Amino acid sequence: MELNLDREGFLRELNDWNNDVAITLASNEGIALSDDHWEIINLVRNYYDQYQISPVTRVLVKLVREQSGEAKGNSIHLMQLFSGKPAKLVSKIAGLPKPLNCD
Repeated sequence: MELNLDREGFLRELNDWNNDVAITLASNEGIALSDDHWEIINLVRNYYDQYQISPVTRVLVKLVREQSGEAKGNSIHLMQLFSGKPAKLVSKIAGLPKPLNCD
């Protein structure tokens, strides 16, 4: 699948995103998406739809905690799913812009 990506691997056009694109973007990062990944991806996409911004790390942790409980709403769980910088990586896989505080 050929995707129109920027130099960091983010989609240039948000409307190009679909589940197959997410699977490809995740695969590019060495991630096989599980139900737990999809839960976070869908939360982040819903957040973006509501606020027109990708959540930064602190907001992402709070969002997941509110929607999915304490066991999943913590940095450790998110780093296990989306290593490195979870907010940046989940936004990339979700087809959204890079969060503002990510380099």
